[in-house]
Amino acid sequence: MQPVTVLRPQVPMLDEDRIAQVYRYVVGHEGRIDSAERMAEELRMSRHEVHAAIEDLVESRLLRSRVVGSGFELVDPEVAAAALISPMEREIHQRRERIAQIRQRIDNFRRDYVDSARSTSGSQVDQVVGATEVRGLVKLAADTCRQEALVLQPCKFDDEGLDDLFGVCQGLLERGVTVRIACLHRGRAVLTSRMRLKSLIEAGAVVRTVSQLPRAAVVFDRSLAVLFGCSDEPAVASRLQDPEVVRFLLAMFDHVWDGAIALDGFESGYADVADDLIQTIAGLMAQGHTDEAIARKLDMSVRTTRRHIATLMRDVDAVSRFQAGVQAARRNLVHTS
Repeated sequence: MQPVTVLRPQVPMLDEDRIAQVYRYVVGHEGRIDSAERMAEELRMSRHEVHAAIEDLVESRLLRSRVVGSGFELVDPEVAAAALISPMEREIHQRRERIAQIRQRIDNFRRDYVDSARSTSGSQVDQVVGATEVRGLVKLAADTCRQEALVLQPCKFDDEGLDDLFGVCQGLLERGVTVRIACLHRGRAVLTSRMRLKSLIEAGAVVRTVSQLPRAAVVFDRSLAVLFGCSDEPAVASRLQDPEVVRFLLAMFDHVWDGAIALDGFESGYADVADDLIQTIAGLMAQGHTDEAIARKLDMSVRTTRRHIATLMRDVDAVSRFQAGVQAARRNLVHTS
């Protein structure tokens, strides 16, 4: 014999207005509800909706059953809020205490670690692997930053990691930290990246773009650097505090920054960097790089790269890549050292 399935009426989700109607009704009758049917009729609601609203009000501590007699007692909303919030606040307080204990304990180990690192090699390098670990490392470094952050960003503008880094920059700007960002020209042409960069510029960041960047890195307060790995998988980052390494990264940033072109706003596109881009492509062609290699170095699609190469070959009246490189060199399109 098959079991009998009992179908229960579906109680619709009630909005706040209907729950407020029921609450006002109960308040008007001093907590007494003689008949749920009459109440539903007067409020033009179903009996199930009335019951659902009352259950919600009881769970919210705004109503409670009378100890003696039938009906409900009205509870001061501030008292009800305190009854609901107090356990949450107690839990938050306990978690904050636990966080403080963890930080204090780790700080004790940290001092021993730093002293040991200084006494052995004089260099301090911490490397982490994994997207979550990299985010934590960058956030930890950014939390200690007070004056200046210098960013080299050669990665693709649709990377999740870039959103994280831009979020860190936004937080630094909100705290009054100076932020300078050097990224690729490609960022001028991609709408999503232009929108992200626009928001940072409006918040006070200074942004410049270049044709090529070797690695992604951030230097905080000219004393601590985070260097990101080259490969996409897995995510890798190293925190560097060695003074000589940090000075080298600062010198590299200054070199890149001096040759970069300012990105002033949302409207800035490829037109502002066309000469620099063509010059870079010509140089890579003269060095014998393939279309694919050039596209990879400039973080552009092969199709876009070939379009620029075709334009360059047409401008210098060349019929081959080799001839285009030679002609570009003769016309000073390629920097010579």
